[in-house]
Amino acid sequence: MGSILLNAIAFHFDPGQSFLTIPQNRSKSVQHPDPTLVLFLGPFDPSGSSNLPADAVTCARLGGHALSVVTAVHVQDTASIEDICAMTPEFIDDQARCLLEDMNVQAIKAGPLYSTDAVRVLAQIAADYSQLPLVLQLGTPLETGSADDSDAEEVLAAVFELLLPQADLVVAEHGLLAHWHNDGLLPTIENGTPALALRQFGAQWVLTTGTPIRPGQGAHLLQGPEQATFNWLWQPPSTRLSDSDGPLACAATLELARGLPMPQAVENALKKAAHLAASTFQPGMGYRIIDRSIHE
Repeated sequence: MGSILLNAIAFHFDPGQSFLTIPQNRSKSVQHPDPTLVLFLGPFDPSGSSNLPADAVTCARLGGHALSVVTAVHVQDTASIEDICAMTPEFIDDQARCLLEDMNVQAIKAGPLYSTDAVRVLAQIAADYSQLPLVLQLGTPLETGSADDSDAEEVLAAVFELLLPQADLVVAEHGLLAHWHNDGLLPTIENGTPALALRQFGAQWVLTTGTPIRPGQGAHLLQGPEQATFNWLWQPPSTRLSDSDGPLACAATLELARGLPMPQAVENALKKAAHLAASTFQPGMGYRIIDRSIHE
């Protein structure tokens, strides 16, 4: 028979006791810094492809800890949103303040809001916690036919009036801003881009994603105070992704929470978001989704 060598654990016998004792590992555990706390406000997407579920996983992947305030619940698959159940403004406010009064939140990120009351609640929270960086990821105010266009325009007008003046960073697709401009929802700025209209509403910095500069090539354009402008080349993806700006907005929020100045925070976020978006999959019949699972 082969011999068995027991060398993993040293057993000690105490004659005064009737049992074996195993020595404790006396090595000190490695102390890691606490993760960055970010408060996310947005709808719950049950497909996990965007908004709160996706932001929570992205945040954890990038070394943060997500606190979530549910502003609405979607009925949704990977192709489209079929219905939206909006939370009451009182419930949104209670969720946010319960978390803000308990933990040392370091930044706030907000996604789509579906009512003027929800916008007003966030505006008051942002005013009460003005020391925290506020990142707005703009999208279509209503992505389903559950309300008419006038309601959507009122929500958008409330966002422009109440939230943009408090926003440290606004993230929006160039195509979306161009669409709003063509519909007359954004004022025309002489010799300017639609993003500059957001700056005129009071946003400190505006990051416009996917701005076309020549056929087949575009750039992410960051515009800020005193006509500060930064741009990074961007290649359109071969397939359209669900919530392609989500990881970027999330990463930028984390970088701002860690105290980085805006241009550096956005540059770091672009690199991290590009790394995340390099892996995608298609679990359903709709859009491809960014694979946020951890690969070692």
